Amino acid sequence: MKTSRLNSSVARAFVASLTLTVAQLACAHAFPTHQTPSAGSTVTTSQKDVAVDFDDGLEPAFSSIAVTDSQGKSVISNKSVVDPSNTKHMSVALNALAPGVYTVAWVAVAADGHRTQGHFTFTAR
Repeated sequence: MKTSRLNSSVARAFVASLTLTVAQLACAHAFPTHQTPSAGSTVTTSQKDVAVDFDDGLEPAFSSIAVTDSQGKSVISNKSVVDPSNTKHMSVALNALAPGVYTVAWVAVAADGHRTQGHFTFTAR
């Protein structure tokens, strides 16, 4: 009798674990794993781009990076792009930077359609 209770408990634990794993996969979101420049860092005014790597592939049509100066003016020279050979990598080219604080705002839409967003700052000197 103890063996059947143990087997039943193990089976329930396995089903619960499997259900949780499937639920997490179904609700996947793309979150940053690395960013250049990093949040709070100081870079030279010659910084050419901003790049963010994510833990899931992105949908290029709906994902973006915006970079603004302390007055809220855009400093990007073109639209952000998701690398076609690595859909976890998104970048945007910058115009020449003046010394100051810049805000990076990103929107990431995972291939499954789930949207995440965030922001960080860096300083150019």
